[in-house]
Amino acid sequence: MNASERFPLLSTIESPADVRRLPATQLRPLACELREFLIETVSRMGGHFAAGLGTVELTIALHYVFDTPQDRIVWDVGHQAYPHKVLTGRRDRLHTIRHKGGLLPFPGRQECEYDTFGVGHSSTSISAALGMAIAAQRSGSPRKIVAVIGDGALSAGLAFEALNHAGATDLDLLVILNDNEMSISEAVGAISNYCASLLSGRLYSQLRERSKRVLRNLPSAWELARRSEVFVKGMVLPGTIFEEIGFNYIGPVDGHDVDTLTATLRNVRDLRGPQLLHVVTQKGKGYAPAESDPIKWHGPGKFNRETGEIFKEPAPGLTYSQVFGRWICDMAQSDPHIVAITPAMREGSGLVEYSKRFPDRYFDVAIAEQHAVTLAAGLACEQWRPVVAIYSTFLQRAYDQLIHDVALQRLPVVFAIDRGGLVGGDGATHQGSYDLTYLRCIPNMVVMAPADENECRQMLYTATRCGCPAAVRYPRGTGPGVPVENTMTELPIGRAQTRRTGRLKLAVLAFGAMVSLCERIAERHDLTLINMRFVKPLDEELILRLAQTHRALVTVEENVIAGGAGSAVNECLQAHCICIPVLNCGIPDRFIGHGSREDNLQEAGLDQRTLELAILKWWRSQLRVIRASACVSA
Repeated sequence: MNASERFPLLSTIESPADVRRLPATQLRPLACELREFLIETVSRMGGHFAAGLGTVELTIALHYVFDTPQDRIVWDVGHQAYPHKVLTGRRDRLHTIRHKGGLLPFPGRQECEYDTFGVGHSSTSISAALGMAIAAQRSGSPRKIVAVIGDGALSAGLAFEALNHAGATDLDLLVILNDNEMSISEAVGAISNYCASLLSGRLYSQLRERSKRVLRNLPSAWELARRSEVFVKGMVLPGTIFEEIGFNYIGPVDGHDVDTLTATLRNVRDLRGPQLLHVVTQKGKGYAPAESDPIKWHGPGKFNRETGEIFKEPAPGLTYSQVFGRWICDMAQSDPHIVAITPAMREGSGLVEYSKRFPDRYFDVAIAEQHAVTLAAGLACEQWRPVVAIYSTFLQRAYDQLIHDVALQRLPVVFAIDRGGLVGGDGATHQGSYDLTYLRCIPNMVVMAPADENECRQMLYTATRCGCPAAVRYPRGTGPGVPVENTMTELPIGRAQTRRTGRLKLAVLAFGAMVSLCERIAERHDLTLINMRFVKPLDEELILRLAQTHRALVTVEENVIAGGAGSAVNECLQAHCICIPVLNCGIPDRFIGHGSREDNLQEAGLDQRTLELAILKWWRSQLRVIRASACVSA
């Protein structure tokens, strides 16, 4: 059976205009087909899963009611946007998502006109939509602006900053809160849907606004009416906080009742001023395993849709996240002052076991990276030993707190930075390409990059003994397979490790995950290889010695070349007036897109073959220069 037979309605949808041409009675069958299409496609190709299943009806209703792309829909994060991609002309390419040359993992302006704002990091939708609403008002455009944000993303300060701003304006902006928390599921039903329809209707809106205008001239009556309205709505609906900051709250609405959604959206569409529509959905809706465990099914990869078996290739060894997870459990067992903090990345960071064994010393602060860092600073002030487990790409969001609240006060906070370097499928928004650059320029910081699993454990332990802010930066996935010792040994700060001394007068200074790759190159060509270990402080003594005994140096890092670890080596040599050829290898000055991690490394020139050819070509050119200089001198 071909696709048009399996999905007779969906196969006719090439754009949202086709959705809007359907009779309302066809929306439910379309939702069934779209959900089935998502299950079939993601099971074969992998990708984000549970969140998209939860937004099928909402996506259909939005494109049915609003005149997209003239009207703007801004999706938050993008995990929930797979149905949106399918309905906006990308159905036949959905199987390519997250793969090199395929669809972007998240909405992106460069990919489709219906993707009004590029996303990847959460909690940006309301701010972006507010900017668009201001622009529409200033230009006199009648377009509607909608932001769709999840309840998890609403925990970020950025979202509340935008709500605070928007609530103080008269802008026509609709914020849809996609709430998939099970704790409020009992609020969904006929009564709440009736309330939502009533509160979104023109009659209620007109009466409400006219009453406000009249009563504002009678201060005592106005205050009584305002308090009465807040009291009554607070008793029935959980929207008082949004009303207090200036939004008209509507909901909660059953996010899987497409008829109620379309009716409510039609009412809300023409209301004036900031509106907040509370929609209750279920992650993984329509696929039982994902409904029962939406965390596991957030991004499961390929799976057997019939049995629910997720196909996982057996890992050749421990992942760095697992190394961290075991280390922090061991540390907490021996040190009662160890505290772990994560901004909503418990599973990814390897903190599941720790959270169960030491719940009183575990803090998941939700999507609030800035708060996570300053919370750690406060704990460190009181002689606790906070460890912030965070992805490289998310630490960028707390840069001011890193500088102002931690480093400036020289507080001993440990940063366990996961996903340092290139990460693969999530693409440019999630590449950990910049941390060595943005960390090493901060005073009082110690910055380490382990070459293998055991060194990661020892560096994490060393970070707790520094007495100052310390970061251990490690990559996604597994290491080279070095056994991890149970004992913990403090490494000498700022001291590199010589892995081999070659006869060829060319020394390779490798940082972190690049050490094992460079080791193979060094052995093939008899080069000197240094595992630098520390990005800050550098082992300047060793660098100066190498400059005296070698004709050229090569630095290799899985970080942007601009301002990275290689730049630190250059600065050291210049500071000591040493002139020696240096080749800096790292991530080039462009964004690296999605694909496998191997694809990313190749694109950056950091796979073994490309890196080896680049080093040898440059070395031969340097030899020609050296020989030419010798001839001139003679």
